[in-house]
Parts: sequence; structure tokens; C-alpha cells
Amino acid sequence: MKKIQILGPGCPKCSKLAEHARAAVEQLGDDFEIEKVTDISDIMKFGVMITPALAVDGEIKAVGKVPSADEIGQMLADS
Repeated sequence: MKKIQILGPGCPKCSKLAEHARAAVEQLGDDFEIEKVTDISDIMKFGVMITPALAVDGEIKAVGKVPSADEIGQMLADS
């Protein structure tokens, strides 16, 4: 099972990123776990200074933007 982590304090962009990640997972039909990381110290452990950010299995894939569901799907397929 792959783990998708949404890094951010819960802002509107963070919520939109989580929504796009869920849509990408539904399109792929694979087994993914989606986790929201909202604690700033945990976010900083990833080296992220701008949110929202998206990580797949601990590897940062996007920072400071909200990729579309299709873009996230491609990131998931490539990892």
C-alpha cells in the first residue's frame, strides 16, 4: 500500500489538494492510504517551507501548488 501525505495546516488549498488526491486514487483504483499532516514540526521534517505539499511514500512530489487529479495520478503511477 502506498502512502499519500497532504502537508499543510488545513487551509483551503490543502483541502483542495486532498480532494484531488482522493479523485486520483479513485481513478487509479489502487490501494493507497491518504494522511493529512497538519503539525508544523512534522511538515518541517520533510523540508517543506511552503504549503500545501504532496508526498508519496515520504518523497515530496509537489510544493506550494495544487496539482490536478490527473497530475497527481501521473505522479502516483510514476512512483
